Amino acid sequence: MAVGATPSTSDVYVASSPAASAASDATMTSDRFLKLLVVGLIFGLITAFVRPIVNLISLPLIVLTLGLMLLVVNALMLMLTSAISGGLNLGFHVDGFWTALFGSIVISLASIVLESIFRRADRT
Repeated sequence: MAVGATPSTSDVYVASSPAASAASDATMTSDRFLKLLVVGLIFGLITAFVRPIVNLISLPLIVLTLGLMLLVVNALMLMLTSAISGGLNLGFHVDGFWTALFGSIVISLASIVLESIFRRADRT
């Protein structure tokens, strides 16, 4: 991303997913921080490439539920990230669907906050 450029949605997801994971633990080692950044990168890649396809397939349900299905899609993307991270031994694990749904809500809220901050900084 160039200096002064507005971040894309996948950039905001990469920034918000480690923040959401780290919010529950006050002590952060550099090794764990790097692992969380890799998990954030994996989540950003999944969000950039897999999520649009899943959104297109689930478009009728998204319209029918007035967008609430997007939280379920985000939870599924978080579970996919957990499966890939588990295979890479990154120590990131989502216990189940409800945990993933709560995590997707936290990530969505963090993304909204980060996007509003970057939009304000871009306007000035």
